[in-house]
Amino acid sequence: MLGIRAPVNSMDGAVNFRLLRCVMVIVLFSAMTAFAADVVPYANLGRDVAANCANCHGTDGRSRGAIPSLAGQDAQVIVQRMKEFRDGRRAATVMQQLAKGYTDAQIEAAAAYFAAQAKQ
Repeated sequence: MLGIRAPVNSMDGAVNFRLLRCVMVIVLFSAMTAFAADVVPYANLGRDVAANCANCHGTDGRSRGAIPSLAGQDAQVIVQRMKEFRDGRRAATVMQQLAKGYTDAQIEAAAAYFAAQAKQ
């Protein structure tokens, strides 16, 4: 018990090192992918983010009810309002909470997508 240790198998160290190396690669790849999504949005980012809005604002931003349509609206106005919701400067029932889940790049991409859609 005093300084007595079990012999170390050199293969155990190699396996542990390989496992650690795999974990590091996965972590780095995940971080790079998340960072790249904010820095260089992929081609369909706006469409994909806007799809989350369809339940209330309608498919492609064309609302069928009392909730405002977003299709054909000025992108800068949509961006400004979303940031106001996110920052708590614009009153809403659920939009303040929903807006907190989006980055500036996602908001801008969705706004550009809605602006490019034809109005009703």
